[in-house]
Order: sequence, then C-alpha cells, then structure tokens
Amino acid sequence: MVPAHGGRAAEPVYRPILASRRGELDALSHLDPAAAPMLAPILEVGAVDRTTMDILRRLPVGLLPAVDVSTLPDAPEAELARWGVPLVPVIGLAESDRRLAAHATAARAYARRALVRLRAGQDRAGPDESTAAVERIWRFTGLAPEECDLLVDAGDVCCPADVRLAEPRVRRLLDWARRHAWRSVTVAAGGMPPTLSRLPTDEPVRLDRWDWLLWQRLADAGVDYGDYGVGPAVPGTGEPGDRLPTVRYTADGSWWVYRWSRRGGRGDDRFADLCRTLVSAPHWPRTGAAFSWGDHELLRRARRGAGAGSAANWAAWSTSHHLAHVLTALLHPRDDADPGWRPGPDPPQRGRSLRQSRGGETRRAG
Repeated sequence: MVPAHGGRAAEPVYRPILASRRGELDALSHLDPAAAPMLAPILEVGAVDRTTMDILRRLPVGLLPAVDVSTLPDAPEAELARWGVPLVPVIGLAESDRRLAAHATAARAYARRALVRLRAGQDRAGPDESTAAVERIWRFTGLAPEECDLLVDAGDVCCPADVRLAEPRVRRLLDWARRHAWRSVTVAAGGMPPTLSRLPTDEPVRLDRWDWLLWQRLADAGVDYGDYGVGPAVPGTGEPGDRLPTVRYTADGSWWVYRWSRRGGRGDDRFADLCRTLVSAPHWPRTGAAFSWGDHELLRRARRGAGAGSAANWAAWSTSHHLAHVLTALLHPRDDADPGWRPGPDPPQRGRSLRQSRGGETRRAG
C-alpha cells in the first residue's frame, strides 16, 4: 500500500484500459480486495448487456471503474446514471451536448468525479483549443478541474520508433495539462501487437512492453501509469477468432506469449503442456499460485486439476496476472528489474514471425 497523499485516503496508482469482455471483467471480479483501492480500471463498453451489468455489480468493494461509452450511440441505454452501478464517466473532448449532460447526471449520482480522456493521436487541437474544450466539459458537468482525472492516451506504441514519436507528443500534452488543477494525470499506451497469429507456436516468445518503457522515460513528469492490459490498443484487433490456447504472461519489461498448437493432441492436454512449460519458466513468480487468481488457475491446469477453459478464460487468467504484476512493480519498484530497453535498429514490420526477426529488439525464448 502506498502512503496517502496530503492526508487523503490512498489513491489509485494504476489505470488499465480494458475491453468490457467476459475475460477482462472476470479478472477484475477476482481482484485481491486489498489491491482494489490502488486500481482504477477504464472499461471500454461496446455493447450494453446483462452479463456486463452483472459482473460490474460484483466487482470488489473499493474498485471504482471509469466507463467509456464513446462508441455507443446517444441513446438511453448509454446513459450511465441508468445503470445503477457506482462508476466514473469517461468524457472525450468532443462529446455532444446531450452526452455531456448525461455524463453530468452520472457524475452527480455516484462519485462526483469524471475522467477526461485526451487521445494523443486524435485530439490534435492546440493548447488554447484544448483548454476551451475542457472548460466546456466543466461548464456542462458542473465539475471543477479538481474533480476530474486526466488520461493522456498515447494509443498504440509497439516498437522503438513509436516510443520516440510518442514521447515528445505526450510531453507537450503534459505541459498543457499543467495549466489546470487536475485531480490526477495518467499516461497510458498499449504495447501488445495487434496480431499474434504469425508468432511461433509451441515455444514461449518474448515481446517488449514498449508502453511500460514509454512511461519509464516520462518518470520525471510524475504521472500515473496506465496501459491496455494484455490487449492491443488498436481498435477492432486482438484476434478473437484465433482459437489456439494462448497465454500472454507479463514479466519485467516484457510479455511472454505462449501459443500451443500441436503438443498433446486434445485441447486439455495441449493447455496442460502449455501451463507446465510456464510454471517451470524463470518468469514464473516466486510466490507461484499465491501471486494472483490467474496464476492459481494456470497452476491448476499444469497439474491437470481442471480443463483447458476457453479463450475468455485465457484472457481472464492473463489479465489477472498482469494486473497483479503491474501493481507489484508500481508499489514495490526494483532496481534490478529489466527495463526492456535494448538499443538497436527498429524491428521488422510488426506481424512478421519472430523467427525472421534480426533486429534484436524482440527475441525468442531460449
């Protein structure tokens, strides 16, 4: 637990941007209650359904999600105050008057707070225009700047060139943000490639967490950390149709991607082999199954204590471990942690098999 700031209750230190799919929501519902106050997830809602509502109502006490319905039409089902669930509305700079009024109602109904999401790749207005946009938000919602958290979303950052381009752009936005008395400022990015289908199978593959590196390079700015969990930041990607057993396992400065296709034959056997390989790897945590709910479930499969599960389960267990790993890294930083930065030429075009990579920026296990 980090100490409270200025005598207030402990504040979140991590704001993951998560799709409101079953896997990601299951990971949140199994979050350690002691960690809940440190986490402030941002849920991107693409459809309003009963399953989403049921899981939102079962989230751990102390976990207050921010909800982004920007992809939904202006309709009653997208009005967050009607949901009956404690939440924080996510507000974009170009929201319609009607949606701003709905978000104002939601802010008053729950935490009297909002999260303003500034997308570095899309919101290209200058400082004065951005100030006019946030002043319009405060005017419509009746909120003060001190009641709003700012999220600077750098989007897709999947290689060294992306990091080099994103850093000065984000710094300019942070310089603008200092004009206003935000409740908090977070920088988020997504480092997972949009596709994994061309990665080698039946062996763990190491991918650099370029989103984590970007935040480390911004350490002097004193901003909070956000990411896209174990999913890509590119809308409409993530390969829901890829049915190979897959685990995206977070380590210091990297992910280890396990995609199993041949070994064992039956699905349960293949996933058990995947999990046995994972739990014997150096990046398996010292505390093992106690590290997170996801690690507990993966160890059960390694011991053949349960079936292989589904793609939603694999996403849930991967996300559960990721959330625990990031919180541990933020709350208990290690001087010897691998920063994931090895200078060298840019990697080949993303999506190519790592067997063909000669850039040295990403490498296979072993």
